[in-house]
Amino acid sequence: MNLKRMLYLMLGFLGLILGGVGAVLPLLPAFPFLLMAAVCFGKSSEKLDRWFRSTRLYKENLESYVAGRGMTTATKVRIMATVTVLMSIGFVMMHAVPVGRIVLGCVWVFHVLYFLFGVKTIPGGARDRREEDA
Repeated sequence: MNLKRMLYLMLGFLGLILGGVGAVLPLLPAFPFLLMAAVCFGKSSEKLDRWFRSTRLYKENLESYVAGRGMTTATKVRIMATVTVLMSIGFVMMHAVPVGRIVLGCVWVFHVLYFLFGVKTIPGGARDRREEDA
């Protein structure tokens, strides 16, 4: 196994673990870690990629976004709220670094704008209807 594939594999498992913890704990966002796991598993192992895409964690958090359909309002709000809380903590801790606060504020604004206008919103029951059709 080459070094690059091994690195993707390790990062995939790290993303899976952190995403799993983030799905349970409201303070840690699951979405970016699960997205990292999906990309890393896709580059490291076809078998792991198929397995990950069949998990409930993937289906509940990433499937509609990766398919290009978008996210439910609840998912978007959960992600934006989590990021806002975490960035607020960083903002408060940077009281002596005004440039850091400005950068963090800009990142937060762009993050919110992206989720509001860049990610499509799908109806909350879309996943349920899709499963009934299958």
